[in-house]
Amino acid sequence: MEYVTAEQLAGFGKYKYSAVDSNPLSLYVMHPFWNTIVKIFPTWLAPNLITFSGFLLLVFNFFLMAYFDPDFYASAPDHQHVPNAVWVIVGLLNFIAYTLDGVDGKQARRTNSSTPLGELFDHGLDSWACVYFVVTVYSTFGRGSTGVSVFVLYLLLWVVLFSFILSHWEKYNTGILFLPWGYDISQVTISIVYIVTAIVGVEAWYAPFLFNFLYRDLFTAMIIACALTVTLPMSLYNFYKAYKNNTLKHHSVYEIMLPLVSPVLLFLLCTTWIFMSPTDILEVHPRLFYFMVGTAFANISCQLIVCQMSSTRCQPLNWMLLPIAAVLFVVMSGFAPNSETLLLYLLTAFLTLAHIHYGVVVVGELGTWALGLAAVL
Repeated sequence: MEYVTAEQLAGFGKYKYSAVDSNPLSLYVMHPFWNTIVKIFPTWLAPNLITFSGFLLLVFNFFLMAYFDPDFYASAPDHQHVPNAVWVIVGLLNFIAYTLDGVDGKQARRTNSSTPLGELFDHGLDSWACVYFVVTVYSTFGRGSTGVSVFVLYLLLWVVLFSFILSHWEKYNTGILFLPWGYDISQVTISIVYIVTAIVGVEAWYAPFLFNFLYRDLFTAMIIACALTVTLPMSLYNFYKAYKNNTLKHHSVYEIMLPLVSPVLLFLLCTTWIFMSPTDILEVHPRLFYFMVGTAFANISCQLIVCQMSSTRCQPLNWMLLPIAAVLFVVMSGFAPNSETLLLYLLTAFLTLAHIHYGVVVVGELGTWALGLAAVL
């Protein structure tokens, strides 16, 4: 099975990296730090290995927290809390993963090994990482009387997912990747929150910090405010600048909005499932449902990234929407009233294996193409 077309391979051959990072935290704090850290790595260490190592740390954090807090009740009163040592581990690994994500590109330039494959590999894993770090940080507050509901977290997850894809929607239309400010701020903040939780305990988050405003409310407000006051306005501004300068790559409203069709449909399908579920599936299996959503979203994002890097047209519908729609139909029709949990498990396993297969094949196809190109040159 081939995922990358000949037209897309030709587009990768003409690709030139173009990105803008205007975040003060990134420019004046993190980049100098990363410039120092990258010197520690030997020059034979592949940048893609650095990228993958950072991603695996986030996956490890996700499953570590799933072990200690499977249903997101561990931070609630009268429940067994996550050990403080685990919070320290999760905090350190989250920051190390963030550091590796910032260092991989510098290692590539340092070793003169920058390739379109490396960028695709990096951003493709970033798209899947969204669900891992969002769901992991949820355990600091969890659900219950002192936390936020699983549906609120579902909506916050979508705020993060749309913030991510917005930057690649920008690049699809402008040809320039404007790195979002929210990512650096969130990763540093999350790492600090984990360490503080280890020191003061989850009980510290129970008390109001201002009048009756709880820390869980601050957590929710920060994610929404960052998206509405920073990410979205800057994306629209960058798009407007490209429009005024007549540098947009697409001009009809349909073509401009095409990359957002599948994410919106994914949101509608999954949200409909939540409201129509006969077993209240999100309440019963929140972690698995989040993971299913994040995996399908990652595949949609990866296919968009391939299109924007190869300057090819984005397809309006991602095929992963079909099995999700099929499961939703079965759930709503009542054909299998006692099998909703089984269907969620099977769907999640299928989407995960399919996405991994997609990633492995795409990396192989681009690797083979790069070797062939190098041989010709």
